[in-house]
Amino acid sequence: MFAKVFFSIGLLLAIALLILVILQLRNEQEVNRIWRLLLTAPAETRFTEGMIAELPPPARRYFFHAIAPGTPLATSVSLEMSGSFRMERDKPWIPMRAQEIISAKGFVWKAAIGHGLFQFIGADYYANKSGRMQFSLGGLIPLVNAHNPDVKRSSIGRFAGELLWLPSVLLPQHGVSWQAIDERTIQASLKIDGEPVTLTLVIDSEGKVQKISFPRWGEHTDDGSFTYIPFGGEVQQEQTFAGFTIPSQISLGWWFGTDSYLEFFRGKIERAEFFKEAEDRGQEVEGSSPLKQ
Repeated sequence: MFAKVFFSIGLLLAIALLILVILQLRNEQEVNRIWRLLLTAPAETRFTEGMIAELPPPARRYFFHAIAPGTPLATSVSLEMSGSFRMERDKPWIPMRAQEIISAKGFVWKAAIGHGLFQFIGADYYANKSGRMQFSLGGLIPLVNAHNPDVKRSSIGRFAGELLWLPSVLLPQHGVSWQAIDERTIQASLKIDGEPVTLTLVIDSEGKVQKISFPRWGEHTDDGSFTYIPFGGEVQQEQTFAGFTIPSQISLGWWFGTDSYLEFFRGKIERAEFFKEAEDRGQEVEGSSPLKQ
């Protein structure tokens, strides 16, 4: 009798485990599919002074620092990063490793946060007018699978901010307008799938980015309701990859620039590849670039 009960329980657990494995495999396949479709070859156009001739001098200074003259204008970049992450202000920092693809059409961030039995594995992405956040414990037990209008709007803000790692897409040829607040502060205004975003960059005398900030949709409020929250951080280091000089060490958080600042991300870029060919040239992410729309 007991043997049959234990066998039945074991069988149910095995079936449940199999279902979890299948679901996780499907999620991984979808994320990898979007990743591949965001990979693009470099454009034949190369960066020239004429492309930014009509921008305010501080904005021109930023681009001359970020993109070397004659560099092919990439429309995607693949990143590898390490760093640390924390859930709340009073929580400990835990290690993080991630890979990311950013293109003119969206981004995918695949991360492993923590270690051992308590490692969170998953991805955030925005593509095809859709944002999603999905993480599981140990890559198996689902913890978060958020896909709704609030997640989409927050993902759009993140996408805009991470174009700092793909400065060629911030050129005015992509529908981005620039203004100078002063000699050290510039703003880029753009629309992503109809959602307006304004990035504020603080730069030094050479054009190096020191700080970035922008309003981002989030629920980090006293009552947990969603609203636009000042988001941003500081750049500690930069590095040049294939003609692009981008932040290589950065800290980010919610309520940036206020007494309520919640720093939750510290990252270091270990590799950046701007000119990787798409593995499947016969497919494209649906629609055109979300910028200008």
